[in-house]
Amino acid sequence: MRLLVAEDDPKLLKTLVHLFELNHYPVDGVSNGTDALDYAMSGEYDGLVLDIMMPGMDGIAVLKKLRQNGITTPALFLTAKTEVYQRVEGLDAGADDYLPKPFSTPELLARVRAMLRRKDNFTPDLLELGETKLNRSTYELSYRGQTLSLSGKEFQVMEMLMQKPGMIVTAEQFITHIWGWETNVDVSVVWVHISNIRKKIDALGAPIGIRFVRNAGYVLEEGK
Repeated sequence: MRLLVAEDDPKLLKTLVHLFELNHYPVDGVSNGTDALDYAMSGEYDGLVLDIMMPGMDGIAVLKKLRQNGITTPALFLTAKTEVYQRVEGLDAGADDYLPKPFSTPELLARVRAMLRRKDNFTPDLLELGETKLNRSTYELSYRGQTLSLSGKEFQVMEMLMQKPGMIVTAEQFITHIWGWETNVDVSVVWVHISNIRKKIDALGAPIGIRFVRNAGYVLEEGK
């Protein structure tokens, strides 16, 4: 579940990004409303955490623009202001929830989890392809009682493949979704992670494989 965090306080932004990463959420952070709109318009995110008071464009304006353009990504507003009218304005703009500052870490994480559960295309913690299973809570890949742990990036690559079995996922899609828009990571890093995943699939004896399609990308398939 990839998140976009928009917060103009650099210290709080850094803290939020670190917090979500510690809790296994891939996350991008921006510090103004203009960037928040540009990033969110990509449709690459499963949830948005938006400050209301930001330079360039405030959070409410950002969300209104997204909703006008058909972007339905669930959103949680963070703000230092607690007046009832602002809560109403934010919810009317299309927000799913509202959390005033200061807030506790457990409450923020709980509200984000609840927001993601409301997502229309929410998927369960267990992804399956035949008898091969990927546990999204423990980062474990299993087949007929045998289990192996995946690293964080291996898990994210495998998750994308298992969400679209039989469909091509390009190297660029992996890079954008996992490492973010502004990364310097190149396709060789994707290849290394896929190579490691293939070894673990073989070690499990699972009847699935990741096939490379020349000039296109990678496909997860049943059978070998």
